[in-house]
Amino acid sequence: MAKENNPNPNKFKVSPWLIYAAILLIFLFISFITNGSSLNEPGQLTSSKFNDYLEKGQIDKVVVNNKTEAEVFLNAAAMKDAAHKKVSKDVFDRPNKGPHYVFNIGNDQIFQKKLEEAVAKGKLNDFNFLAKSNWSDILISLLPIIIIIAVWIFIMRKMSGGAGGGGGQIFNIGKSKAKLFDEKTDIKTTFKDVAGLEGAKEEIQEIVEFLKNPEKYTNLGGKIPKGALLVGPPGTGKTLLAKAVAGEAQVPFFSLSGSDFVEMFVGVGASRVRDLFKQAKEKSPAIIFIDEIDAVGRARGKSNMSGGNDERENTLNQLLTEMDGFGTNSNVIVLAATNRADVLDKALMRAGRFDRQIFVDLPDIRERAEIFKVHLQPLKKVEGLDTDFLAKQTPGFSGADIANVCNEAALIAARHNKTAVDKQDFLDAVDRIVGGLEKKNKIVTPDEKRAIAIHEAGHATVSWMLEHAAPLIKVTIVPRGQSLGAAWYLPEERLIVRPDQMLDEMCATMGGRAAEKVTFNRISTGALSDLEKVTKQARAMVTVYGLNEKIGNVTYYDSTGQSEYNLSKPYSEETAKVIDEEISLLIEGQYQRAIQILEDNKDKLNQLANILIEKEVIFKDDLEAIFGKRTFDKNLEEVVS
Repeated sequence: MAKENNPNPNKFKVSPWLIYAAILLIFLFISFITNGSSLNEPGQLTSSKFNDYLEKGQIDKVVVNNKTEAEVFLNAAAMKDAAHKKVSKDVFDRPNKGPHYVFNIGNDQIFQKKLEEAVAKGKLNDFNFLAKSNWSDILISLLPIIIIIAVWIFIMRKMSGGAGGGGGQIFNIGKSKAKLFDEKTDIKTTFKDVAGLEGAKEEIQEIVEFLKNPEKYTNLGGKIPKGALLVGPPGTGKTLLAKAVAGEAQVPFFSLSGSDFVEMFVGVGASRVRDLFKQAKEKSPAIIFIDEIDAVGRARGKSNMSGGNDERENTLNQLLTEMDGFGTNSNVIVLAATNRADVLDKALMRAGRFDRQIFVDLPDIRERAEIFKVHLQPLKKVEGLDTDFLAKQTPGFSGADIANVCNEAALIAARHNKTAVDKQDFLDAVDRIVGGLEKKNKIVTPDEKRAIAIHEAGHATVSWMLEHAAPLIKVTIVPRGQSLGAAWYLPEERLIVRPDQMLDEMCATMGGRAAEKVTFNRISTGALSDLEKVTKQARAMVTVYGLNEKIGNVTYYDSTGQSEYNLSKPYSEETAKVIDEEISLLIEGQYQRAIQILEDNKDKLNQLANILIEKEVIFKDDLEAIFGKRTFDKNLEEVVS
């Protein structure tokens, strides 16, 4: 709830340390009184001394407690005697009213007879026998029980109450952990803050409008959808869309993560699902948002670990029942987000539960420009900053990546003491995110530096000579992250990829190792990332996309994601051998092709490497000066360094 709705914002909270201090003081007090400590502590007497004082007539009265202990009160004359100087005054130097002495009497009947004789002789004014209760002993015996009960009550109140809500306490462990947002909360995110994602926004906005104005749809016989599943790569804005729904909807909005259902206790997940939908139905119409639903919604019975997922399956079964069972309330809509839709249970994906699956893909160049405009608003930037240019420099970036680019650019500008963020800061930010931090202090020998320059120049040369290879932006031999050098390209955003395009990309990737072979006639370990990349591409061509003539139009890709639970391969050993041979042939063929291209342009390769050693960073203009313009370039924006 918001702060203004808190009835006791300044409510005093008892600190546990205060309770510990109080218990310690109680112990000290009891120890004080049980040890007989007081302001006027009486002196100890022996029987002989008592008899002596009694014979001298110095005792005024005697009080016997529980027939065991006698309290002796002296008379006024005895108080003046120097022998009683220690007990005549109290700690405040006032006359002590007694008792002045105490001692154990022994046999009570004999002592009583002695006192009666003294009274008869006029040597004692009075005596009395009392049955005195020893409250200190009783308190000592009861104190441990009292403390245990008090501490138990305190712990139980802390467990069953508190401001954290029901889910975090031991007696409410089966309660839902969902956070409730209503129209009074300070959620400011709306659909205007979500750039791009026009199709996803349209479907989500329709759900919100259905809740606001259901008659518009029900008059035509339509029914409100039960749920919508947001599917897409990480960072594309699935949770942001849900926040926009929370800001737009004028209905209660319950938000939680799929892992909130998971607990070490048996039955807790299903109990939390029941409680969540119970709360939502009480406040219907309402929206429930479950982020990362794959934590609880994975397909049932697919794990090889028998019994290891029973609790999660029970939670999923309860979720399926609540979403579409006999007692389903149609005024509760469930939104969920995941980037692993392939592992979700089929029963969860069917119509009637998640009626709509909304794909939130990576933004295209137009959507990236819109996202840049949103994240550039809080930045102090130079006038006339071209967002279309920035969008072209960030192919494949998600919304979260673009937000990171803008933040990194601001940090770089501040590091250089600039008053505004300019275009170069954004280019440096992209380099920082893609390649890593520059390591200018890394020690590189001249031989290693030339080998790195030849390697990177090989990439640049081969990609420049191939039609379908991505056009080059710049090349550097300054170490970044884990790489000793890097080349930046601006890949074309294609919806479909053909074999000749993939082969050209593989050939350009192998250009680094081919350049080492052509120049030094020996190779190094610097091509590890290149080999990993081309191996994945070649395997995808052969086993996924069916682009290999020998294997044919066959794919071994499982879009449901269930093959990860299968220990056996979907092909025979003979086919596996053919696949390995075809992958090797593809890679070696492009390697030899790269070697041939570099043999034909060896002088230009060395010229480019020399410039790279001298400048450490070269751009597209340097390649055009050596090789000339690419004849197959089509409307490519020139990148200004």
